[in-house]
Amino acid sequence: MSKTIALLVTLDTKDQEAGYLVEQIKNRGHVPLLMDIGVIGDPGIPADISREEIARAGGHELSAMLVNPTREEAGQVMVDGSRKILLEKIAAGEVHAVLGLGGTQGTSSCCDIMQVLPYGLPKIMVSTVASGDTSSFVGIKDITMMFSVSDILKLNPFTRKILSNAAAAACGMAESESIFDMQKGEKPLIGMSNLGVLTQGAIKALKYFEDAGYEVIVFHAVGSGGKAMEQMMKEGIIGAVFDYAMGEIADDVYKVLRAGGPERLTVAGKLGLPQVLCPGGAEHLGILVPPHEVPEEFKEHKYVFHSPVIFVPRLNEVEICKIADDICKRLQHTKNKAYFMIPLQGVGRYSIPGGVLEDKVSDAAFFQSLKDGLPKNIIVVEKDMHAEEDAFVKEAVERLISLIEENTN
Repeated sequence: MSKTIALLVTLDTKDQEAGYLVEQIKNRGHVPLLMDIGVIGDPGIPADISREEIARAGGHELSAMLVNPTREEAGQVMVDGSRKILLEKIAAGEVHAVLGLGGTQGTSSCCDIMQVLPYGLPKIMVSTVASGDTSSFVGIKDITMMFSVSDILKLNPFTRKILSNAAAAACGMAESESIFDMQKGEKPLIGMSNLGVLTQGAIKALKYFEDAGYEVIVFHAVGSGGKAMEQMMKEGIIGAVFDYAMGEIADDVYKVLRAGGPERLTVAGKLGLPQVLCPGGAEHLGILVPPHEVPEEFKEHKYVFHSPVIFVPRLNEVEICKIADDICKRLQHTKNKAYFMIPLQGVGRYSIPGGVLEDKVSDAAFFQSLKDGLPKNIIVVEKDMHAEEDAFVKEAVERLISLIEENTN
């Protein structure tokens, strides 16, 4: 069965490339839907969805925008209009993949559009800036960035090959029989955060959830992971949470590598989702440094290198209480009962007895601050174990399942 591939292109500057993509998609037996997101220049070829139609969907008439055009205003209108049109067509089953084409401005516009599209829908961005840091373009959505290598400025033998590859990728993704089913079943999909210092515990948790008939999406808690997990809560994909790793909170307080942002640890509580929490990995920071270089301000701390360029200092009792206070502040949004599991023998592999970051004084201050500051509807469960111990993980899983069942009955 043929699939529809939406193409996001400015047809005043990239008409040749767009025409070639249209041809490649048709040759593969699929249907191109060419959307012109340009504003000022004349389109070189006709679009299936014109810039006038996109502008109107974005709340403005193109003719009025052209009187005194500004890049900022016009760009946002075209982004808004494209989002509206695509979301309607995706919901109706009329678009099965989206392929964008652009330089710096085009990449920003196309990726802004893709950011609001559903998880699982193929999204490919052919970009001149895809070889650098693409985090601002990809964000927390499943966008595939493809480096064009050369500038996207008219056709040549090399760009034809790149564009042919992009068309083939979009068609192949659209043809995939694997469907991300977001329909709610009897049991909610569980979101779980994880860090490398907790992975053995996470594997045990997955087995316990599986044995109980639950499926779990695990998120690497390095900033983008926690944000993606909470976005999936908002979109109704995730219905319960085992927030096992909180290094994103520690790094957010000190504005370093794994910072999860101000909303992290608030969404499940606001939505009233069943949640069990553990401050895994919150006793240390992750700091990007030149290979094996110790920052001056941490030379008196216990520390380890997680990798040659990721420096991990242990927080002392004063520093770690700031983390506890921030965790408690974020969890004030929790409106239903939840469980906060405290592993008294260490919140991660580095701080267990004998670990390179073991610090019982800091641990005690951290745990006391948490107990003093958590809201009353969050039940604190202290266990004389470390976070990866089987019995600790098993109890955390069982407590989350009990909350899910309470909500269901």
